[in-house]
Amino acid sequence: MKLAVVCANGKAGRLITDEAVKRGLDVTVIIRSENKTSAKNVITKDILDIKAEDLKGFDVVIDAFGAWMPETLPMHSTSLKALCDAVANTNTRLLVVGGAGSLYVNPEHTMTVSQTPDFPDSFKPLANAMAKALGELRQRKDVKWTYISPAADFQAEGAKTGKYILAGEEFKLNSNNQSFISYADYAIAMIDEAVSGKHVNQRISVLAE
Repeated sequence: MKLAVVCANGKAGRLITDEAVKRGLDVTVIIRSENKTSAKNVITKDILDIKAEDLKGFDVVIDAFGAWMPETLPMHSTSLKALCDAVANTNTRLLVVGGAGSLYVNPEHTMTVSQTPDFPDSFKPLANAMAKALGELRQRKDVKWTYISPAADFQAEGAKTGKYILAGEEFKLNSNNQSFISYADYAIAMIDEAVSGKHVNQRISVLAE
């Protein structure tokens, strides 16, 4: 399997890359600066400049883009559109590192985590930007996408357990009434989906056991 990780120098991107390399996949990272990952194949390019020819021949492209500053939040939409356009009408699957704020908290799917009273105001701009990008992704009928939301507590330095719970569009808690997952275990779930391709054109979510 040929796999590309975009924005692989970030914390999530590096762990996703490491997991893919460990499993013996043919991994290429697409980054803007010096390679900080375990992958040997490198394309140096800004995410907004990626074109179809850059992604030709890859089975899976993983979008590990992240932005948190107010002025960069719109890039969640613009960068995802750039990647969608680059893989449109091909067999290349696009897997997206998503957010938890857009998960639904009711069976009717009329309220999201970010719309609940206890959701911190400081996180709402990011949650709204990522939800907007997900909404736009859902409209793409020309892309084989999968959006993977982490648990509410997405722990960059969390332990790697090798286990996780796979869920769907609705916010879930584990047996201890908690919603968390480490970046390392999320990376395992991401590569599992890359290999299996079980959830094309779906949003799924993962949390720790």
